[in-house]
Amino acid sequence: MASAADQQQKFHVLAVDDSLIDRKLIERLVKAACSGDGVTVTVVDSGTKALRVVEEAEVNLIITDYSMPGMTGYDLLREIKGCSAFKHIPVVVVSSEDVPSRIRSCLSEGAEEFCLKPVRLADVKPHLLNAACKGRPATGLTPAVCGTV
Repeated sequence: MASAADQQQKFHVLAVDDSLIDRKLIERLVKAACSGDGVTVTVVDSGTKALRVVEEAEVNLIITDYSMPGMTGYDLLREIKGCSAFKHIPVVVVSSEDVPSRIRSCLSEGAEEFCLKPVRLADVKPHLLNAACKGRPATGLTPAVCGTV
């Protein structure tokens, strides 16, 4: 079992999607991008649950679906970027729908990127590296790697 100090060293990615398949896909892609080392992935099925995670744990990157029942990914993005304690957390929004107005809205509200599903490793890896550069580096995600982004 990892100690509390080990868990604090890990880079924490929060994956938010109402689809179990998409949550599992994002989790696997993140772990593949980091070779499973130095990364913790928390998966939740709603924006409301995501906010609870962000309030309770240090999160280094959020990858959220745009279209979810209740709180959408756009609503989650606005909540995160509207809170001074959380606005530093990079948010990547993903969607199966290519709607230019949604893309513009998310980017103007502070999303790092808007990616179309299916999400690929090439979509995820640069954001993991960039987030590691902006925040506290973790095992397997060091600033030395960031120059390759």
